[in-house]
Amino acid sequence: MNLLVIGSGGREHALCWALAASPLVNKLVCAPGNAGIAQVAKLAPVDPMDQQAVLQLCRDEHIDFVVVGPEAPLVAGLVDTLETAGFACFGPRKAAAQLEGSKGFMKDLCAKYGIPTAAYGRFKEAAAAEAFIRRHGVPIVVKADGLAAGKGVTVAMTLDEALAANAVLFAEPGAEVVIEEYLDGEEVSFFALVDGQTALPLASAQDHKRVGDGDTGPNTGGMGAYSPAPAMTAALQQQVMDSIINPTVKAMAAEGTPFKGVLFAGLMLTAQGPKLLEYNVRFGDPECQALMLRLKSDLLPALIAARDGVLKDFDLRWREEAALCVVMAAAGYPGSPRKGTVINGLDAAAAESDVVIFHAGTTRRADGAILANGGRVFGVCGLGKTVGAAQARAYAAIDKIRWPEGFCRRDIGWRAVAREQPQ
Repeated sequence: MNLLVIGSGGREHALCWALAASPLVNKLVCAPGNAGIAQVAKLAPVDPMDQQAVLQLCRDEHIDFVVVGPEAPLVAGLVDTLETAGFACFGPRKAAAQLEGSKGFMKDLCAKYGIPTAAYGRFKEAAAAEAFIRRHGVPIVVKADGLAAGKGVTVAMTLDEALAANAVLFAEPGAEVVIEEYLDGEEVSFFALVDGQTALPLASAQDHKRVGDGDTGPNTGGMGAYSPAPAMTAALQQQVMDSIINPTVKAMAAEGTPFKGVLFAGLMLTAQGPKLLEYNVRFGDPECQALMLRLKSDLLPALIAARDGVLKDFDLRWREEAALCVVMAAAGYPGSPRKGTVINGLDAAAAESDVVIFHAGTTRRADGAILANGGRVFGVCGLGKTVGAAQARAYAAIDKIRWPEGFCRRDIGWRAVAREQPQ
C-alpha cells in the first residue's frame, strides 16, 4: 500500500517509524514532515490545512490510505474532503472531531449521557464567566473552548489567576470559555481505537504537562511521557471503558456523528473514581512516542480496521518493557522559542542501546546540520524493564547531546519511579 501521514511533529515521526516497519507498506509519504521523518518517509512540502493541496498530493502519489496526525486538520474536516474524493482515512470526520474542537460540545455530551466529568459552565461573555468564577471560588479551571495546542488551560489556584486567565481568553474576538470545577487526583492518558461502534483499548500512558521539574510552571503541549502508567490497573481500565469510553462511542453514534479514529481521554483519578478531563481525537504527543515503542503488532492493520468498522475481533500485542520519552525544547518554550540553533550529538545519543529519537521541530541544513525549528524539538525515548530503567536510558542518551539552547525536564516518570522504589 501507498501511505500518506499528515503532520510534522514527534507524534507523526513515531507513527511513520511504526508504519515504515509494516510489510504491507510499499511507499510512505509524509506532509510536511521533519528532518527525522525524512529518514523513513518521502517528504512532501504540503500544508496540512490546505485540503485541496493534500487531495492533489494523494492523487499524485497514488495514495491508498491516509493517517492524519494532528488535530487541526481533523477539526477542519480534512477526512471529509479526502473520503468524499475516494481516499480512505484514519481519523474522525469534522462532526466527530468536535470532541476536541469544542470543549463545550464535549462537556454537553457528557452531561446528556451521564459520562463522569467535572461540573462546568459555558460562557460567551466575560462578565458572566467572571461572575461564575467569583461564585464558585478557587481552585478552578479556565479553558478556551476551541483548539489551543495544549496550552489553552489554566488551573487557577488563586482568584486573581483565574480572573486574569478569563480576561486573556476573552480578549480574543468571538471567544468562548469553559470553566470547570477543579478535580484533585492523579492524571493519566487513556487511548482507544474506535471504529464507530467498537472501542479497542490501547496501552496506558502518563504525560507531564508543566514545563518545569516538580510539575511547576505553565502548561505545555507535553514535556515527556511514559507507558505503561502503573496507576492504570486492569480493573481501573475496565471501569474507564465501561463508564467513559464505551458510553462516549454509543453517544456519538446516537447523535448521528459516529466516531472513527483514536480517542484520547485525559483522565483524573479522583477519590470518587475516574473522571474525564477532556477528549482529544488523535494520538497524544509525546504519549504516542512511548506507545509506538511498546507496540509489537503491525500498526497499519489496526488503523485500517478502525476505519473499516471491523475492530470487534481485533487484538494488539504490547511489549512488557516500559517506554519513556523526554521532550527537549528550545529556550523560550512554551513562549517564543529560539529557532535556528544547531543541535549536535544526536547520532551518538541514538546509538545508545534501546534508545530511539523522534524529531518534532527540526530541519536539516544543506550541510547536514540539524537545526531547531519549533518549540518542542525532539523526544529522546528509552526502553527498559521498569520505568526507572527506561528513564535512565533516556537521560543517559540526552547527556550525549550538545545543544546549549535546548532544555528538558529531569524528572519525567517520577510518579512511576517512586512506586518502583522499595517501601
